[in-house]
Order: sequence, then structure tokens, then C-alpha cells
Amino acid sequence: MTSVNIKVEKQSNENNTSLLRRFTKRVQASGMLPRAKSLRFRSRPVSPTKRKQQTLKRLEKIKEREKLIKLGKIPDKRGPFTRSR
Repeated sequence: MTSVNIKVEKQSNENNTSLLRRFTKRVQASGMLPRAKSLRFRSRPVSPTKRKQQTLKRLEKIKEREKLIKLGKIPDKRGPFTRSR
């Protein structure tokens, strides 16, 4: 993220409220706030090791479910016209 310096100086006849309003408009125009907010709640990507463990666990559950279906312990919800793996 590149930092953007926003500088607003008070003019001779300007009160604090209008100075603050001008500063707020410049900050919004720079697009800095939405970018900062999106980075604040960004989630980290899943590590390759963790992703592999999740995949292996999912495959193990699928294999166990197919085994129970073949043994008749749980009903096959896929229907009669689907191919088994």
C-alpha cells in the first residue's frame, strides 16, 4: 500500500469547520480509507500444508461414507441412476 500525504492549510478567512470539511473531501477523493478498511479485515491465505490436510481429511470422509453405503449402514442419497466413483 502506498502512502498518500494529504496536506491542507488553513486559508485566511477560513474557519475550522470548513478546513475539516476540505480535509475530509480530500481524504475521500484519494481513496485511502476504503483501501485501508479492506486491508484491515483481510484474511490470510490458507497455507499449502493446511490445504493439503483439509483435502486429505475430506477424501477420507468420502471414502468412509462410501464404505458405510456399501455395508448398508446409511442410505445412498445419490439416487439409483448415479455412477459410483
